Amino acid sequence: MNTRQRFQAVMNFQPFDRLPVVEWASWWDQTIERWHNEGLPRNITDRYDIYSHFGLEQYKQAWLRPRSADCPQPKSHGDGIIASEEEYQSLRKYLFPRDAVDYRRFESWAKEQQSGDAVIWFTVDGFFWFPRTLLGIERHLYAFYDQQDLMRRINDDLVEWILYVIEEICSVCTPDFMTFAEDMSYNHGPMLSKRMFDRFLLPCYKRVIPSLVEKGIIPIIDSDGDVTIPAYWFEEAGIQGILPLERQAGVDIARLRQEHPAMRFIGHFDKMTMWRGEAVMRMEFERLLPIAARGGYLISVDHQTPPGVSYQEYLTFLSLFREYAVEASMQQPPGEIKIAEGLEIDKR
Repeated sequence: MNTRQRFQAVMNFQPFDRLPVVEWASWWDQTIERWHNEGLPRNITDRYDIYSHFGLEQYKQAWLRPRSADCPQPKSHGDGIIASEEEYQSLRKYLFPRDAVDYRRFESWAKEQQSGDAVIWFTVDGFFWFPRTLLGIERHLYAFYDQQDLMRRINDDLVEWILYVIEEICSVCTPDFMTFAEDMSYNHGPMLSKRMFDRFLLPCYKRVIPSLVEKGIIPIIDSDGDVTIPAYWFEEAGIQGILPLERQAGVDIARLRQEHPAMRFIGHFDKMTMWRGEAVMRMEFERLLPIAARGGYLISVDHQTPPGVSYQEYLTFLSLFREYAVEASMQQPPGEIKIAEGLEIDKR
């Protein structure tokens, strides 16, 4: 199988030759800085060049921002840039740019995708994330109660822009999956109630997701923290997958798989094991192997590899990853599995 066939097979619960060996995210800049002193050639700095250096499969990501480059910035992390509907109206000229799609980049990536050498995905700000970037963390949470009309207006505008972006990207190529950046949970669960989710976020997802699904793009939520409870909400909204499934927040993929048998998952390898030696990393792969063998799950680090991981430790991680990628294919459950149209899969 090539890179794209392998992704499609695993994510559609079909037979696969091995798991993809992939990083869904890039690395901390401090991690790369450390590795440049430990064996990573200093001239290798680009994310996709680093993928090639480590023999990882190429998953090309474009994050399309709903704010122009000259949009005012918050004074510090967590602060907002608006406090009222009037201020939102004044800021509107900096939002939802019509030139967000880099057509040349997608045209270049499309050639790799067509040859099977790359998986393409894109990210947009979600309907919890984006209002928070405008209002600031504290004001945003109050706005669910105190500024409901403004919340709806912001997200209505975001819906229209995302639908526009989807059509523009698909005029060049059809990405394999996409993510809504949400970060709606923390280590004890969601930051809002089901009632507020249904009132403010669900209608937006219901408007956008059909456009993705009809094009064959897998919609996935990117939310840190414990997503065990909101996984039900996302599934009801039509979301088909979740990443990165942070182990330190108490997420358990065995439980998620049992409760959401049709959902796709990416991540969940506990990054905190990566500097504790080969035996500990092997135990982590053993924990994930039964779920991965059943399909619908890409093992990957449950967030960016931190700078506490040495270059040699990362090489050990990759060596084990390749071993278990093959082992997962050998443990696939028997039975008749429908092969997606257009995929040529060895059924041995």
